[in-house]
Amino acid sequence: MNEFQQVPQHIDQPFALRRIGAMGLRYLYLLRSSWTRVVELAYWPLMQMILWGFMTQFLLTSESPVIKAAGMLIAAVLLWDVMFRSNIGVAVSFLEEMWSRNLAQLFASPLRPYEWALSLLFISLVRTIIGVIPAAVLAIPLYNYSIFEMGLPLVAFFMNLMVFGGAVGLAVSALVLRFGMGAESLAWVGIFLVAPISGIYYPIAILPDWLQPVAWALPSAHVFEGMRAVLIEGIFRMDLFINAVMLNVLFLTAGFAIFLYVFRLARIKGMLLQMGE
Repeated sequence: MNEFQQVPQHIDQPFALRRIGAMGLRYLYLLRSSWTRVVELAYWPLMQMILWGFMTQFLLTSESPVIKAAGMLIAAVLLWDVMFRSNIGVAVSFLEEMWSRNLAQLFASPLRPYEWALSLLFISLVRTIIGVIPAAVLAIPLYNYSIFEMGLPLVAFFMNLMVFGGAVGLAVSALVLRFGMGAESLAWVGIFLVAPISGIYYPIAILPDWLQPVAWALPSAHVFEGMRAVLIEGIFRMDLFINAVMLNVLFLTAGFAIFLYVFRLARIKGMLLQMGE
């Protein structure tokens, strides 16, 4: 084989950070080119934080030590938004490729499906940071509460919720790919299926006895219980953290497996050329 017939090394590699980075840059350029996208990312977290922040100010008059724990609802809202934004960040970036009928062009390149999935997780992280950080910072002057005072536990909570939300986002994206654009609403409603049993604003013990095992099977339940332990008791529950990490490994593996399996079916059936508005 002469030099003109050789396949470039970066194309022949079975796994290339170069390709993942290129897709990440593509999504970053989309954000940079539209200020309305950035404003939308920050708008809903800000509104939720403001509404629940004033609710917290009202509840501080209560005699309950649980309710009076500083920033309980504000922290819950911000962490819930991490999980929601992580899910929607994956799903919306995926849907934008579907809306523009760009899948065929993407995969005419050496890009592999799992590299695309990793780039979706990356841009989800960026979108989540853009959305949540302004709300967290604004809570400091408005309510004299900083979620950053949690320190390292906050990093643990953030990463676990990011991974769980991303796993759900990959699974939802696979469903849209399988059932078509008529299922795109799942991108927004899918994560809300687990919200009632994640213990965001209340302990898991409040749930009916038969529902509690289902809740404990979710990483998010362990994260929000851990949050309450930090805010109320001042302790970081390592057992809850380890359980959340182990469950996240299972959920992320399942999310990738579902996404790649459905993508393979779509490619075999020629659905990549048919998807779009």
